[in-house]
Amino acid sequence: MDSFWANALWSLAPTVLVGLIFWLVMRSIIHADRTERKVYSRIEAEERAKLGLDKPVT
Repeated sequence: MDSFWANALWSLAPTVLVGLIFWLVMRSIIHADRTERKVYSRIEAEERAKLGLDKPVT
């Protein structure tokens, strides 16, 4: 029975590892996108302030 659990663990390990790597990659992509949007909004607001515009055009 001890061999059964070891085999079960080793058979699930690659799937869990690939899932974890996928999660980390997707998390970093989403975080980078969020940060980029925040910085872009700040730069756009600064440029609008320089031009004397009050509200962004939607």
